[in-house]
Amino acid sequence: MKARKEMIRMGTKIGAAFGGLAFLIFGLLPGFYFGSYGSLVVLQYLIGGPIEPTVLVRMFVAVGIFLGIASIAFLSIVVGSILGTAMGYAVEALTAPKEVKETTDAVAEIK
Repeated sequence: MKARKEMIRMGTKIGAAFGGLAFLIFGLLPGFYFGSYGSLVVLQYLIGGPIEPTVLVRMFVAVGIFLGIASIAFLSIVVGSILGTAMGYAVEALTAPKEVKETTDAVAEIK
């Protein structure tokens, strides 16, 4: 029972590591892009016209970039750990020794 839980935990950790690696390879630039673009769209909607590059706007865009990168990072790590947990369950199910069930006839003959 303990080995089963350890295998599932190991799958979760490996999946989270792969999710973090996938974020660094595939998610860093899209997080930067969508965070900055999203913050500019929100600012344009709130102001109601063209946006001038003031200090406040630049700070808002910087926060939007941080939120975009952080949200994609969290998403990839969580999805990676979920997939790793599923792989841990699958590996455990395939490698676990099968329990032999005794039939009632065999028990009756022993008595």
